[in-house]
Amino acid sequence: MSEGTVKRAKLKYPFEMALNERDFFTEKTETRATPLTCPRCHRKNDYQMKWVRRIKKNKIPPGADERDRALYAKLRDYMIRVDDVVHCLTCRTRFEVPSHQSLVFLQDDERGGNV
Repeated sequence: MSEGTVKRAKLKYPFEMALNERDFFTEKTETRATPLTCPRCHRKNDYQMKWVRRIKKNKIPPGADERDRALYAKLRDYMIRVDDVVHCLTCRTRFEVPSHQSLVFLQDDERGGNV
């Protein structure tokens, strides 16, 4: 590798590593009842699903640069579903939960208080 290549590489990334997305959120694990229909017996039941709730922190973490401040301004509270498979309460068949229901954005009234 020539010196010119090394200098260009240094100039390409002259800043420190950006903050991780998790630095902007407080995480809590919770369980919620979710109504699902079994694909085998076609019965609808409420299943306890595990979710991770990510709530935006009140102020930006120290060490943030301009890009991090812009990202922080656009962030919203959300929940991610952890459980992908459940067992039917009636026929005991194991089935997958649809993946299009794995991320939920929270409204201001659902935040549950800031930590």
